[in-house]
Amino acid sequence: MDEASDIMPSQLPTEHRQRHSRDRSTSLNSLSHFKNHGGPSKHMRPSTLRSHGSNASMKSIGSETDYSEIIAPIPRRHLLQTSQSLHWLRVDTSSGDELLNRGVSPVSASSVGSVFPSSRMNNRLSFTALMEHERTAAGPSSRADARKIEDDQGTFGAGRRFVRWMHRSNMKSLVIPSAIAASALVKWCIGLGTYSGYDTPPMFGDYEAQRHWMELTIHLPIREWYTYDLQYWGLDYPPLTAYVSWLCGRIGSLIESSWFTLQASRGTETGGSKLFMRATVLVLDFLIYIPALYTFVYAWQGTRSSRKRHAALLTLLFHPALLLIDFGHFQYNSVMLGLTLLAINAFAAGHDLLGAIFFVLSLGFKQMALYYAPAIGSYLVGKCIYLGPVHGTRLFLRLALTTTLAFIIMFAPFLPPFAPLSAIAAPITRIFPFGRGLFEDKVANFWCFTNVLVKWKRIFASRESLLIKASTGLTALGFLPAAVALIFGGYKTRLRRDVQNDSVNVSPAAPSSPTPILPLLPYALLTCSMSFFLFSFQVHEKTILVPLLPLTLLLSGASPTDDAFLWGALGNNVGVFSMWPLLKKDGLGLQYLAMLIFWNRLIGHNPFKLRYGYFVGLVSCVVHTTIILLHLLELAVTPPARYPDLFPVLNVLLCTPIFGLIWLWSIKRSAEVSWAVSGLPGKREKAGPSPAVSAISATSSGTAFGNSPMRGETGVRAVSLGYASGRARGQADARRRALEMSAGGDWER
Repeated sequence: MDEASDIMPSQLPTEHRQRHSRDRSTSLNSLSHFKNHGGPSKHMRPSTLRSHGSNASMKSIGSETDYSEIIAPIPRRHLLQTSQSLHWLRVDTSSGDELLNRGVSPVSASSVGSVFPSSRMNNRLSFTALMEHERTAAGPSSRADARKIEDDQGTFGAGRRFVRWMHRSNMKSLVIPSAIAASALVKWCIGLGTYSGYDTPPMFGDYEAQRHWMELTIHLPIREWYTYDLQYWGLDYPPLTAYVSWLCGRIGSLIESSWFTLQASRGTETGGSKLFMRATVLVLDFLIYIPALYTFVYAWQGTRSSRKRHAALLTLLFHPALLLIDFGHFQYNSVMLGLTLLAINAFAAGHDLLGAIFFVLSLGFKQMALYYAPAIGSYLVGKCIYLGPVHGTRLFLRLALTTTLAFIIMFAPFLPPFAPLSAIAAPITRIFPFGRGLFEDKVANFWCFTNVLVKWKRIFASRESLLIKASTGLTALGFLPAAVALIFGGYKTRLRRDVQNDSVNVSPAAPSSPTPILPLLPYALLTCSMSFFLFSFQVHEKTILVPLLPLTLLLSGASPTDDAFLWGALGNNVGVFSMWPLLKKDGLGLQYLAMLIFWNRLIGHNPFKLRYGYFVGLVSCVVHTTIILLHLLELAVTPPARYPDLFPVLNVLLCTPIFGLIWLWSIKRSAEVSWAVSGLPGKREKAGPSPAVSAISATSSGTAFGNSPMRGETGVRAVSLGYASGRARGQADARRRALEMSAGGDWER
């Protein structure tokens, strides 16, 4: 390593390490001074001398050859704002000097590493860890920073304390098994209560619907599944739900045939049948959802320490809204959400065809997965654009063929030669119930919120089609920013053709690698699903589970003072509260209260704590105080006969603005991350010679899904918008200091 690289920030004089200002740029005269005196000037920091290129093309500072490009300082404010998602992407330190001399970028490595823990994890950095190390190593530069560090240290939840105790007690390997066992116990305890439609004949509720589908599928031919007795819980979910119901019904019939006797068993609520039905939810959760969470934590947050990954897994395992609906109210939403999560995990690892199959399975289990379709479709289109005409077209055709075949196989029993072509109309009309109208119950979305003043159904009584068209248009406008960000990001970062060599800077295996637009995907999922929830038709209270999944994923990777954490905690609490009328009707009030208190305690969130420097903190305090007052008012006051739905309407009026703010926040975050993506490798450079910019190689470090190396052009911002916010102490060459610390051990732990 050259002389400049040997000088670490820790070896500089104290007055240099604690400087508040940083150099905007370094002139060539300064480089000459460096060269002539055989070392750095006393007014020059090593961070201003980062060269940009691969190991093979690096020029030594002291050599007689041309000097490398001068790169602007790291935009610290921008890194802080985007740290919630950027730590998911891994940086392979095996490239040595190349990593030290590259500017900080959200996709310094175009890969996500192994899904399972390995010893190589200790050699990788995460952006969250980097910024946390900078803050603790340099010390607070202001009272605001000191208060933020104090808040971080004082808001460690019970989950993090449990993980820390397990690690210090040499029981690290038992954290995940004990967490899964504890979550299973909590889920089973929730299931000890009542459920949807308990002892309420003649229709009962969702529990009876699921049981009825099991008996229906095992006693009737497939052609009659979607046409038999539609007035009594006719099957209205996609075919994969029917196949799973058939399997559960077969197993249950072997145990006790009376549980699933067509017609005669309607409304059965014996102890054995309830035990079996609850067990099916738990088993499917263990088979699909929990493995998806485990894969997510290690695939997207693999650069974090094992403690933080374990704490993130705890946060996701005890998701209160999902537990209350699936194990209390009774449904199988964890299967649909787990399949979607497996899809984005496959995308993160570069296996787009596998991800497409998982998402088709998610759509085939529950049509609510369509809420994610615009984001996932836009991501895949953006990747095709990113790969260029040859590789992109090839990937697009393979995706189209794979998706089409998956749907054909799923609907095969309703297609020729197994059935007449007209048979496919029955499941389609049941899956998409356009004839049910715009909305039925009081749901915290735009239509029910505005219906307090504008009576939509009365105004458009004979023109329901206009409302459906308006709903479709508003939904499309709602998710349009996310789709545009993904597609335009793929275009902006597309791999460029090397004019001199007449070749594209991409290897044949590169399509299996993730793209620079990958950090946009979680925010796009949130934007699209929240747009559907707010503006789509036939939305139910339980549908809030769909946008809560990406929101909770973002929360799991954030520190307690990050906006993602605060918005995630607020969204989850308000989401559970929005389902209170449904949970109250099901007799799940105790479970509702216990899960809210337990989960907030687990993640270390105090919803009533005033955070004067955070808009979301002030909103959270006001909203949670209002929720408490509404609950007390509901206990003390009986609604008048003229307004029997008074409290459900107040619930809608409180929750809908919060969901709208989360939707706007996700669009804002997508714009910020998209701005970061525009300066990544693969950015289209301006016309004209630029000898200072050279092609670099980003080596993939993934092992579980076989990522491969990939090349792209290098784009660097000459002027950083975050420069003005990067004048705090301790910012001298953050990456070099972090690497120096990581060489001696896992400092993030």
